[in-house]
Amino acid sequence: MSARPAAATFATEPDLAPGEFVDLLRRSTLAERRPADDAERIAGMLAGADVIITARDESGLLVGVSRAITDFHYCTYLSDLAVDQSVQRQGIGKRLIAETHRAAGLQTMLILLSAPAAREYYPHIGMEPHDSCWIIRPE
Repeated sequence: MSARPAAATFATEPDLAPGEFVDLLRRSTLAERRPADDAERIAGMLAGADVIITARDESGLLVGVSRAITDFHYCTYLSDLAVDQSVQRQGIGKRLIAETHRAAGLQTMLILLSAPAAREYYPHIGMEPHDSCWIIRPE
């Protein structure tokens, strides 16, 4: 039996509060790979984003967020995709990706680095892997 799609409201929220963002990062497990305890960096991450899409439940609780950097013409880097563990597998992540891509421009190439636990998710929703990515870790 498949899960019923979560009743969520999706919106562009460029002024998302850092506290709400961190709370969701923790409920999604993404906080393990983000500077969740560094309020200044979190605030800067949100301020520097070009596209922030949120998903909220009926009570207004933030249950999903995508944060992207884009030039609106060629590429969109989806740097954060977080969905509260209690509502995962209900289509929220897929919808956040679609809304992010739409907001940045469907003519852009949407790029993301997967969290290790999510590697199997992205092909499932139609994304293709790319084998040549290089990174320089922060000092």
